[in-house]
Amino acid sequence: MADRFKVVSLGKFGGGPMIAEERELGGLDAEIELVEARCTTEDELIAAAGDADAIIGGGRFFTRRVLEALPRCRVIVTYSVGYDTIDVDAATDNNIIVVNNPAKCWCVEEVSNHALALLLASAKKLTIQHNLTKQGRWTDAKQELAPMAPVHDQTLGLVGCGNIGRMTARKARCFGMRILGYDPYVDKALAEEYGITLTSLPELLKESDFVSVHAFLNEETRHLMGETEFRQMKPSAYLINTARGPIVDEAALIKALQEKWIAGAGLDVFEIEPVAADNPLLQMDSVVVIPHSASYSDTAVEVNSINPAQEVARVLCGKWPNNPVNETVKPKVDLVRED
Repeated sequence: MADRFKVVSLGKFGGGPMIAEERELGGLDAEIELVEARCTTEDELIAAAGDADAIIGGGRFFTRRVLEALPRCRVIVTYSVGYDTIDVDAATDNNIIVVNNPAKCWCVEEVSNHALALLLASAKKLTIQHNLTKQGRWTDAKQELAPMAPVHDQTLGLVGCGNIGRMTARKARCFGMRILGYDPYVDKALAEEYGITLTSLPELLKESDFVSVHAFLNEETRHLMGETEFRQMKPSAYLINTARGPIVDEAALIKALQEKWIAGAGLDVFEIEPVAADNPLLQMDSVVVIPHSASYSDTAVEVNSINPAQEVARVLCGKWPNNPVNETVKPKVDLVRED
């Protein structure tokens, strides 16, 4: 008799049918119940996935309480690169493997493109000009142009030089930009292949006309960009963030913008999401905002679904996943086959 497994998807990025998930899991020699659940509370997640063997999706509710209520769960695989919404220690304590979806698998091109889109929109004041022009205020729109520095010959500082940061550098060089980078974990020779000159964070902030955040969110990087860092930036500089909101101390950013320590910001992410309607950042003309969607394209969403489904399939048939987050759980789980 074939094994039976329940797999719960917490909703893929961009929505749409679970074609890739059904295809990848359908290849198993097992009976698969694939369920989609849109959960907005811990209790809803427990109700939907309490009897699940595997979960795809991160969400905001993987607390210790929730993880302890998933007795059958073998693996949680995120659709995203980040897994900061999952209590990994609690997952390990409960013999649950946590697996992420690395950027190289699906979103390097999209996020790097979007970082530069936010950079250009900020530098050229596109949203200000767009809004005024659509209001019929042609002359006012033109009067808002100055001051406006060129993008070419400007310095882009990358806070984080992983896959997305390096691809952003490669593309920014096509605009004639000088590239600085801060990342204590990236090899100097690798950075130089992409035209990145590694330096300290204070030096990068002092020299850069645009500071683009591409770091991974963890306790080391939480509030990496705070009041001290914003005071080190040029008054004409812009902050771009397509990584994770809590890497930036949002209260410090608001203060920096209000007191004009920096010129503006382009934000895909916020410290608390969804962002509150009364957040001061939403009221500032100098801030370009989008709803944590930098990784989106039709192609990226399609590819985004494949790797998580394949990772779930590996675990359900007894194999160790390719991109585990909590390696320390390995001795505690019953996975007997390796590729």
